[in-house]
Amino acid sequence: MKNVAVLLAGGSGKRMGTSLPKQFLKIADKPIIQHSIEAFEFHPNIDEICIVINADYHKEINVLVADNKYRKVKYVLSGGKERSDSSLAAIKAYEREQNVYLIFHDAVRPFVSKRIISDVINALEAGKSVAVAIPTTDTIFCLNQDETIESVPNRNLLRRAQTPQAFSYKTIKKAYDIAMSDSNFVATDDCGVVLKYLPNEAIHIVDGEESNIKITFEQDLLQGAQIADKK
Repeated sequence: MKNVAVLLAGGSGKRMGTSLPKQFLKIADKPIIQHSIEAFEFHPNIDEICIVINADYHKEINVLVADNKYRKVKYVLSGGKERSDSSLAAIKAYEREQNVYLIFHDAVRPFVSKRIISDVINALEAGKSVAVAIPTTDTIFCLNQDETIESVPNRNLLRRAQTPQAFSYKTIKKAYDIAMSDSNFVATDDCGVVLKYLPNEAIHIVDGEESNIKITFEQDLLQGAQIADKK
């Protein structure tokens, strides 16, 4: 089975408050997306990389790939309005070679480690669908419609989701095929699609890391710079 990293880079940067999509902002003198590409480019068990990005930024990505001679990048695809549109673009790209694992990763999580990627691949090879997550240290409140506390879930059973999220091609394709036939489908992440439309498909957790942060707000850039300094 071929291991394909799908970098989801469709963000607009609105929450960052910049005109440039956040994946092109720099940490440690490199665009965020370059860190993410290199995490998979340099991993020995990743065979290909598929980048899904807003069509307006294909030129920038193609230049970045060419200048750095990244040999594993096979596709640069256009994403859609929702995250699920980007996932579907990757699924469609591989419909002729379905003997693959698709490893979906947020391009704005630039510090995913070699250990996390290896553990995800090992779980896939054991026949599992996979999500990466870390324990929550905070108490979580569930609210009702009046925004008052309805319940306090057991913290030991809660995890903070990260990426990658990874599946065999056949599993993720089947889940999205069912989702697309549902007129009430609400866009969510890939685990949410599999959980809803293939409820008998167990999704196993691989331990994430606190450093596997998602760059969403301006203050995350400072934290990212601190993480980069330690590498």
